[in-house]
Amino acid sequence: FPVLMSLPLTAGFRRSMRLCRRKSRTVQQQCYARCPSSCYSTLAAPYEEVVRYQRHPADRNRLIILVGPAGVGVNELRRRLIASNPQEFQSAVPHTTRVQKSYEMNGREYHYVSKETFENMVYSHRMLEYGEYKGYLYGTSIDAVRTVLDEGKICVIDLEPQ
Repeated sequence: FPVLMSLPLTAGFRRSMRLCRRKSRTVQQQCYARCPSSCYSTLAAPYEEVVRYQRHPADRNRLIILVGPAGVGVNELRRRLIASNPQEFQSAVPHTTRVQKSYEMNGREYHYVSKETFENMVYSHRMLEYGEYKGYLYGTSIDAVRTVLDEGKICVIDLEPQ
């Protein structure tokens, strides 16, 4: 399973600490007073402990979004994750404006919609993500993700940043 690691953002904080060190002790104490205590504990331990997420039975399943540029393997990681446990993981069926091919079934590979319908979904904030490829629009709707979550599965999608 992929492990998600949370690293605190401290670059701007470090810069302000250096400025404080150059000044007198009273100014330095003012800097400590302005900064939340968590900033200083972060310097002592810059990494947070990562533990496996244990979902409580009452909690809804979560959406996992794998993000990476083309060629780094996020699509393969998504496929392997779903193949490893199809009862737990599933991908949302995306929407597209391209023409349906003869061997494809609407709602299985894609939800085939008109360009006007797709654009209306974008403007009404019903698309989680979308983009254009070879003149056609592709995207994942919030409803498609909810369908997977309502089935009691974890929804896994992969994105390529534009």
